[in-house]
Order: sequence, then C-alpha cells, then structure tokens
Amino acid sequence: MRTFRLSVASFLAGSCFSLSAQNPLDWYDLSRLKDYSAQRASSNNSDWASNDDSKRPIAGETSVLADLDGPGVVTHIWITVAANEYGWPRLLRFRVYYDGSATPSVDAPLGDFFAVGHGVEKSVDSLLIRDGSSGRSRNSYWPMPFRKHCRITVTNEGSRRVSNLYYHVDWKRVSSLPADTAYFHAWYKQELPAIMGRRYEILNVHGRGHYAGTLLSVIQNQPGWFGEGDEFFYVDGAARPSIEGTGTEDYFNDAWSLREAQGNYTGVPIAEGTGLGSRMSAYRWHLPDPVPFHTSLRFEIEHAGWTYNADGSVRSGFEERADLFSSVAYWYQLGIAQGLRPAPYGVARLPHGNARQIEVEQNIEDIRTERGKASVQKEVFWSRDLLFFEAEGAGSRIEIPFEVTEEARYELLAQLAHSPDYGTYAALLDGKALGQDAELEHEPGANVGTGTVVNAYHSELYVAEDHVLGWPQLTPGRHTLSFVCSGKDFRSSAFNLGIDTQILAKVASPDAVGGERAERLRSGSASFAAWTSGLKDQDPYVRQAAAWRATQDAVLASRGNQLLAESLTDPSAKVRGLAVAALRPLGASNVPLVASIATLLKDPEMGVRMMAAEALASMGKRAAPALPALLAACEILDQHVHVQRSLANALGAIGPEARAGLPVLRRFQKIPRVQWNADAAIKRVEDVR
Repeated sequence: MRTFRLSVASFLAGSCFSLSAQNPLDWYDLSRLKDYSAQRASSNNSDWASNDDSKRPIAGETSVLADLDGPGVVTHIWITVAANEYGWPRLLRFRVYYDGSATPSVDAPLGDFFAVGHGVEKSVDSLLIRDGSSGRSRNSYWPMPFRKHCRITVTNEGSRRVSNLYYHVDWKRVSSLPADTAYFHAWYKQELPAIMGRRYEILNVHGRGHYAGTLLSVIQNQPGWFGEGDEFFYVDGAARPSIEGTGTEDYFNDAWSLREAQGNYTGVPIAEGTGLGSRMSAYRWHLPDPVPFHTSLRFEIEHAGWTYNADGSVRSGFEERADLFSSVAYWYQLGIAQGLRPAPYGVARLPHGNARQIEVEQNIEDIRTERGKASVQKEVFWSRDLLFFEAEGAGSRIEIPFEVTEEARYELLAQLAHSPDYGTYAALLDGKALGQDAELEHEPGANVGTGTVVNAYHSELYVAEDHVLGWPQLTPGRHTLSFVCSGKDFRSSAFNLGIDTQILAKVASPDAVGGERAERLRSGSASFAAWTSGLKDQDPYVRQAAAWRATQDAVLASRGNQLLAESLTDPSAKVRGLAVAALRPLGASNVPLVASIATLLKDPEMGVRMMAAEALASMGKRAAPALPALLAACEILDQHVHVQRSLANALGAIGPEARAGLPVLRRFQKIPRVQWNADAAIKRVEDVR
C-alpha cells in the first residue's frame, strides 16, 4: 500500500512544488512496481464489431457510468457529450455514491463539477481538471477512494434527449485502504440571486477532513465590478475565521478584476467583464494549502462590490449586491457527509429557470438578409442544425424576428457556431446596439469586457458557443435581432456566420421544480402509497419524479408495473419515456404489456420511441407480437438514426421469428450510423452463431 499512500495521501496533503518543478517520474512514483489491478468502466459497446459506443439518455433518465466493487480508487474520469438543449452541462447531474450509501458524496451539475459554470463549454487546463477541445472533452483527476462499492451516474434533468454520452472511468482495485483514508466529496450550491443580509455559504459540513477546492460562478445582476467580497473559513466551530481574504479575485490568486486564464492551481474559464449580465467562473485547487478540520468547516464569501446611482455616478466601492451565485465545493472527509441540501432540479439551476430556446433555422421564411443569403445546414454537429449566413463582406446583415408576449427585462443570448470561414459581427436589437446605457466609472484596472462584438473565427467548426448579448427591457410584440458583419479575422477565409439558437429568458429567480413532493420522491423517502399518488399527481414534475424513482428501484418498478403501464399514456413525454425506461429492465415480465409498449413506437417524441424499442428488445423473442409495429416504425420516413438503431436491436432480440424484418435490416446496413446494429441483428435473426 505504499504506492497508494503516495498517490493519494501525499497528493491530497499537498505538495509545495508544481509538476513542472519536479521529475514527473518521482511525482507519480513510476519507478516502483505497482501492486494493484488497473480497471476501466466505459461506454464501449459489448459488441466489439460495433462503433456504437455511447449512451443516449432520454429526458429524465439516469445512466450508470460505473458500478464498481472495491476496495479501489477512481483515478480518472473522461466524459464527452453531444446535446442540443440550452444549458445542458448544467442540466446533466453528476453523482458519485460510495459503499452503498443512498446519499451521494458528489452531487453537482456535470459542467460545474468539471470546473466551468453557467451550463457552457470552455477550456480548462489544470492539475485536477482538464477540459480540452474547446471544453468538450472533460477530464477529472480527483482521486476517489472507496472501500466496498462505488456507483457513478449521470442524470439528464433536461427536457431533450442527449444525442451522445461517451465516458471512461479509470480505477485501480487495491487489496485494502489505510484506516485514515478520506472520501472525496463535491457539492453544488446556488443562490440566484445571492440573499441580501448574509454571506454566500459555499460549504457547511460536519466531520473530519480537509477542504481541497472551489468553483465559483457569478452572473452580474447589475453593472460594475462585483468581486470585492472576502472569503472566510471557520474551522471546528470557531467564532472567528482562521482564514480571511481581501477580495474575490484575490482568493483565486488574481488581481484587479478577473480575466480568462489557465493554471495548475487556479484559473478563470469565463470572464466577460463588468456589464449587466456578464458571467464569471473561476476555480482554485487547494493542493499546496488544504484547510484541515476535525469537527466542522464553514466556508463563506461576501457578495459585495461597486454600486451606482441612477445617474451612473459611483454610490459605493464596497456594497452588498444581489448577483447570481453558484458554486461547487471539493473536499475530503472520513465517512459520508450528511445533512447537505441537494441541488435544485433541472431548469431551476439555470439563471432564470424559464429560458425559451428558439430554433431560428425553423423560421427561415421570416429571415431577412442584405448582401448575403441564408440557408439551413442540417446535422452540423450531432443533432444541431444551423441557420447559415453566407455573407459577401463588411456591411452584410441578417435579421431574425422574434415575438415577446410579456413586458419585462429579458436575458438575450445567441448560441453561435465558430468556423475557419466566419467573420466578425456586431449584434443589434431593433436596429440599435446592445449594451450599457452609459459608461460607468470602474475600479482602475477592472476588465470591462468586449461588449456584443463577436469574432466568429475558429480553427475548426465549433457548435455552439453561448454569447450573452444583453439584458434589455422588451415590450410585447415583434422584435428583431440582427447580426451585422464588420469584417473578419485575418486568419478567416470568408465572412460567414452560423446561428444555432436564440435564447430568451425573463430575468427572474428560478422557481423550484416540483417542490417538496417531487424532492421526497427523488430521494426515495416516500412510501409506496405516496409513489402511487405521485404518478397521478396534477403537477407533471411530481409525476416525472415518481416515474424516475421507478427507474432507480427495480423492486418498486416490478411491484408497480401496472401503474407504470398506465403512465405510458401520460400527457408528458418525459413521464412516458421514464415509465417505459422503468419497465425496460423487467424484461420478460413485461410480456403482458407488449401491446402498450409497442404503441409508443408511434410516439411523437423521438426519445420515447427509442426507449420503447429498447424495452421490447429487453423481452427477447417474447416481443414477437410487436413485430408488425416494429416493421411499421422502420418504414417511417426521416426516422432518426438513434431510433433506427433501437429498432434494429429489437428485431435482432426477437431472433428467427423476425425474418420478415430482414429486408429492412439490410436497408439499415447501408446507413453508416446504423450499420453495426443492423449487422448484429441480421446474425441473430438468421441464427448465425
């Protein structure tokens, strides 16, 4: 166990030297032979002839990334995702459970856990988190020891199916762990906005351990530099903090505001300046300086900064502000931390909780252009379609109309593509520049941002980066968002622009989703009677929570399978999908429900159709009565390839009785992304052993 102590105990206790200052062989102790077994859990297809290596969780579904028997240590996690729902990195929920505990020790949005807040993708290059390929390749190197068992999950708490979820979980099985081995924890919190009259609390935990890292994300609810707030660590119930800071950027080892930067121990993936609606996300890893505690730790930070009078003059250089705060605390402690409040569900983690995602390419007939032409590019990046503007040069213009039904202040955001042949654009709203009404006096040296000018050049086609355009006050009726070309980066070969979606959200505090009833069902603390009642509740979020609970408890799903069958006709597509997902593991027990499940093959929601086909596949040859419905579904025009894959799986599972499906399976063989599933299905139908 000497190696384990070096790789975990010494690593977590903190070294005074960076990797670059040492011989890496000494750091990782690579010159000593290892006495453990290297293992990996991954999304790799069990059929090695297939390249269909991803999970595709429907709305509400939980994917199990790893289910490991210990003792062991998770040493590395790699995840990449293709999804087309706004804010999906914050809608996907990442959890880690140790040793059979019903309470997760890691509970955070996927994006935030990997050190980038606000549901966006950005690069991170640090010792413990590395997000490459413009943030699309997420890597964690936090050591996660466990004694008996480790379960790692990702739950899709959005409303759209995830196109692809690929992952590796690398771990080592060891013979034992030292008695003083601490468990890794990470916990998400938010106050949208921060509560006036008290500091923002990043962590309040009881037990023995040491604090190891922070991600802090802020959206400015008013203009001006927000980050004059100091941090305070209270250890073991002390009345006074043992650590006091001098400013928010100082805690992240920066100075005079925050700017985008990368570093081994600290970094700032997002820093948009000091305007209204500007976003910041920064990390700090306490590797050289962990904060030990024996009985408790409370970590707080002030939310204070510069404020202004109505005429734009400075009111204060240090006044409490109601900006939107969210965070992840990372720490190690003995045992499983208890009493921490779970994160809000799904959309309640987005800044305003009411975002309207406008697929602009679907309204191309209403688009107006000058000195250029608009068209639609399909499936540019795994389920993302673009409104493509082929511009002639500087002065080219594309106008996108949209409707507003309620007068309010809105956050206006555009998800844009970046490409080697794209230009530089300024965003206009109703023909006027977006931005601050007046230039405010700032703290000297503060980063004021770059406004709404977008340089859309990138060395490769990247879809789609979030650009906050402003927080304008909008009246009911039609408005126009315009992008006007001002030129191009010298490296760009043309002046084009690709627009994925337009996001419109009324500025407001997000509402809780489903309330306490839904939370009890999600936590598993509700009785069978309460679960039954939840499936029939008027609130769709409560019904979703009840259906999701059944996906996590096979005994519950088996006992309540008739109730789940009734939910297959629920008005909510999310409930229908989760109900059939809960039935899928029951396999042959679902034979009496074949007809009901087969009906979902015609469901308007793609994810429900896909899950219905997978549920039929789980029954094997006993799903033969569904063969006519499966063949009919195969003939639907423009059926998505992911549904076609699941249909092929179901036909193959039925076996020789599905010979009538051979013609369609041979047609599927000619579709590159369905070929592997069709090949495997044909072998089973033809009973080729």
